[in-house]
Amino acid sequence: MKIVPALLLAALPAAANSAPLILDPAYTSHAVFQRGREIPVSGTAEPGSNIGVTFDGEAHTAKADSKGRWQVTLPRREAGGPYVMKVSSGGEEQRLDDIMVGDVWLCSGQSNMEFALRYATNAMFEVPYSTRPMLRLLNVPRQSSTTPQQRFSAPAAWQRSAPESAADFSAACYIMGRELQDRQKIPIGLIAASWGGSPIEEWISRDALQTLPRYRADLALMDQYARDPGNAASTWAKLLQQWLGGDATAPAKAVWRTVPNKQMWEQWGDPALATFDGIGYYRARVKLTAAQAGKPARIVIGAVDDIDVTRINGKIVGADQGWQKKRDYEVPAGALKAGENIIDVMVVDTGGGGGLVSEAARTLTLGDGTVLPLSDWTFAKGRTLKNGEVPPSVPWTGGAGRTTLFNGMIAPLRGYPLTGFAWYQGEANVSDANGYAELMPLLIADWRKRFDTKPFLMVQLANFGPLASVPSNDNWGQLRDVQRRVADADPQVGMASAVDIGQVGDIHPTNKQDVGKRLALAARHIALGEDVEDRGPAPISVARTAKGIAVRFAHGPLKLVGGGSAIGFELCNAAASCRFVNGELDGETILLPVDPDAREVRYLWQASPIVNLYNAADLPATGFSMPIK
Repeated sequence: MKIVPALLLAALPAAANSAPLILDPAYTSHAVFQRGREIPVSGTAEPGSNIGVTFDGEAHTAKADSKGRWQVTLPRREAGGPYVMKVSSGGEEQRLDDIMVGDVWLCSGQSNMEFALRYATNAMFEVPYSTRPMLRLLNVPRQSSTTPQQRFSAPAAWQRSAPESAADFSAACYIMGRELQDRQKIPIGLIAASWGGSPIEEWISRDALQTLPRYRADLALMDQYARDPGNAASTWAKLLQQWLGGDATAPAKAVWRTVPNKQMWEQWGDPALATFDGIGYYRARVKLTAAQAGKPARIVIGAVDDIDVTRINGKIVGADQGWQKKRDYEVPAGALKAGENIIDVMVVDTGGGGGLVSEAARTLTLGDGTVLPLSDWTFAKGRTLKNGEVPPSVPWTGGAGRTTLFNGMIAPLRGYPLTGFAWYQGEANVSDANGYAELMPLLIADWRKRFDTKPFLMVQLANFGPLASVPSNDNWGQLRDVQRRVADADPQVGMASAVDIGQVGDIHPTNKQDVGKRLALAARHIALGEDVEDRGPAPISVARTAKGIAVRFAHGPLKLVGGGSAIGFELCNAAASCRFVNGELDGETILLPVDPDAREVRYLWQASPIVNLYNAADLPATGFSMPIK
């Protein structure tokens, strides 16, 4: 019998008259199977062929269907191992060694979940001491696709936790798993599938996303892209131009300034740009001779966060979306001219960082091969995006589109049995909290259906952005409140707040220690049924009393760090004019001043609030906005 390593099989072409025996990608040596659940083992083989599976001495059989798909179901098992599994068909056999049975978690989201252990706080300790044979890690390779995939984009395998495997694994996920394994003393499997900068729409299946009418046009555009990519790109560019209207080009009275560096405009040290999400205009100039201008050329401006429309002398030469996509556009003959040429790049930043952000050189390559640097850029600030205002998306762009990451990174897992999910995402959707209020429950329901398990843990966004001295209806406060409300509405949803452990100037805070530990607390409470406090103080009611406006909290007992008054509260009147007020601790209640004009209480409603209200478990209170009853 011929034995072929599993990772090599995925890369082998099919034989002339037969298909190779291939296991689905999550089934490799060192895997962890979910305890207490039936274990489906699946893959592909020659249509109609017989498949044999042996596991811990038990034999099972299956037959591949007309498309070559097959599956056997192993009976439930308690935690334990190691086991050996053999899968055979015809003359082929695959052997999977060192399989364990325990708890399996799927960790997903954007860059803060993707953030590797080697860069996290205490990495100099965590990485060298990460050898943990009972903790297993599976890194799902990046892949975007307009249709659901059966395979990963590259070979991937379960690995025992060790410095060489843990260093580049999700820090938050690893620390959560380490905490759980230390406590449970059973095998723990962690699957990491994240993509920096990705919106939540990318992680929801098409079946689920199309239930929301506002996404049907995007999905139809994806269908057009599958038939004719060029026409679909043109359609999107027209939609973007319509959305931009008069903002497509800089206004005649624009105030231009020198671009100080290649960083995001939030990092230029200008208070007017520190939290700016909106439209900005970049301009550069280059002089050419008649001979130089007479041929097609190529312009490279690198990465843009998030959307660009690039013009030369008023003519559009390219438009795209995606903060990690290099902009490299062909310049048709006739776009350039002898003398001075003006290069304009209109940028739409939908949240987080914004602008031309590539560290690489920006260049114009002429038809004769001459490479001219594009330097001395100037910038003009355009209008701010309104709350909930979202420009047309390129739905097929990985990391910025619709459903493509579900198709490429979640679909290949094909219902691999899990204990539950850990989710750290929201920065990419921070400008549309109302939309997130629909999308977050939709994703939870979608994944629960796909994997037949309920525990869902989420990280409430960390503090990021400038400190506020006056109240504002901040996008970050709004989105955190959506996360709170989603968790409050579902007893099988846990929330680990990071509102007190972020970094004002860095959207990627290195403290993933507390994130992972707080996720582990939520897992212990929700998935394992332990009687532990996993949430910080959360509002129950806001009411007028004789002593003042009383905010009553669950998840106490309350405590004030540093003593004194509770800070971060706001009272807002009917005109939505708000003022900061201090609160006094009164048992499980915070008493705010008497104010007959107040109609609403907001708390921690800033991008980077200062938190001094905690509970006995040292977990921070969550921000909120609630009417006064």
